[in-house]
Amino acid sequence: MSLNAITPVLLCGGSGTRLWPLSRISYPKQLLPLFHGKSLLQQTLERIRDLPRLNPPVVVCNQDYRFLVAEQLRELGFAGAQIILEPEGKNTAPAATLAALELQDRQRNDLMLVLPVDHLIEDHARFVASIRQAEVVALQGSLVAFGVAPNKPETGYGYIQKGKALSEDIFQAKKFIEKPDLKTAEDYLRSGTHFWNSGIFLFTVETYLSELQKHAPDILAACRLCIQQLKIDLDFHRIKPELFSRCRSESLDYALMEKTDKLALVALCSDWRDLGSWSALWEANEMDADRNVIKGDVVTEQVDNSYLHAESRLLAIMGVSNLVVIETADAVMVAHKDKCQNVKHLVNKLKESKRREVEHHRLEYRPWGYYEVLNENPDFQTKRLIVKPGAKLSLQLHHRRSEHWVVIKGRATVTCGENTFELSENQSTFIPAGVKHRLENAGKQDLEIVEVQTGTYFGEDDIVRFEDLYQRSEEEVI
Repeated sequence: MSLNAITPVLLCGGSGTRLWPLSRISYPKQLLPLFHGKSLLQQTLERIRDLPRLNPPVVVCNQDYRFLVAEQLRELGFAGAQIILEPEGKNTAPAATLAALELQDRQRNDLMLVLPVDHLIEDHARFVASIRQAEVVALQGSLVAFGVAPNKPETGYGYIQKGKALSEDIFQAKKFIEKPDLKTAEDYLRSGTHFWNSGIFLFTVETYLSELQKHAPDILAACRLCIQQLKIDLDFHRIKPELFSRCRSESLDYALMEKTDKLALVALCSDWRDLGSWSALWEANEMDADRNVIKGDVVTEQVDNSYLHAESRLLAIMGVSNLVVIETADAVMVAHKDKCQNVKHLVNKLKESKRREVEHHRLEYRPWGYYEVLNENPDFQTKRLIVKPGAKLSLQLHHRRSEHWVVIKGRATVTCGENTFELSENQSTFIPAGVKHRLENAGKQDLEIVEVQTGTYFGEDDIVRFEDLYQRSEEEVI
């Protein structure tokens, strides 16, 4: 491996509340297949495949997303990736620091490419060219920020003012600037000296840690203690919650980039979009003749300039303009396209009302497959379970519900109490409350089960685990 290989560090945190109801806390936007059938995480990995001297990536994500992240990495052939699990979100500075400390001993002089995973960049070749261009100044000891030449007065992005030119498309960075008001953004656009801050950075591990020691030593010390006492669990590197809670939450911009004198700016020679809102998704997608973006089963009459998404039923829209209409199995959101930045305020109201739709879809992913809630009732609940070949649920019991299982497709291996037996299609069994049980798919095709739960409580926290292939704790509901 080359002395100066590049290690991509993917920051996969955040709950993506501005893309509710498609994005939920349990399944956020970065893991959704929003474009070309791949998630934003997967597309971020795809665009760096052609970088030479590429180390396996490091992904920093919330511990609740670990199985989804691991599966999406596996699908793209990145089996050697290192996944660092944050017990809670602490913004980008602690996330990047955890990754840098993990790389410190073996890759101290290598380059670390920090990549948020909520961007859309379709011209991979030009993006890779910009990274290659930045390598030289990064290896000379600079912290390189990638800026995007603005094409409109955007008030939703931070800006970087360029200073003295170091070479073509490479500058000293003069100043980081907060999200401006409209008049200021218009001035920046006219000046030609200000770039949107993409949030993408390149530097050596050694340079980053040295500068962080100068400007944010408390974050460095807290993260170093976390790394010293991390626990390796399967393919995951777990951070102790009680240690991570001591680290302050801070962005990489505030903690370091606004303070260092080693900052360089490279103009990103590629298309770039931050997919932080429904209006941004509308702009990024292919439109019809009426400038509508249509996803799913949608019929329109006299509708223009709108983003229309249907997941589970027909969506019929007539006589409107500039709307975002999102339909899922359990929620419908209608918003004016110009107000999409305020979806998070709507989500906060739902949180205050303790609505489950903030956190969960009716379809929930698990390491063994997924389940879909078909019907909810005070006295019973019906689910459809899909268990992957070779996968099995934990050996568990429930105190407050019984379960009836009907095999729709495949062959199930069932443990109920002291008995283990096989079920074929159209066969069923009953699991009483308080009895240990397990469901396993030993076949080569997906196992499909319809589960009818009866009892007094159907929450996922009514699970007592005794054995688990995926080493989940008894408290975890994922």
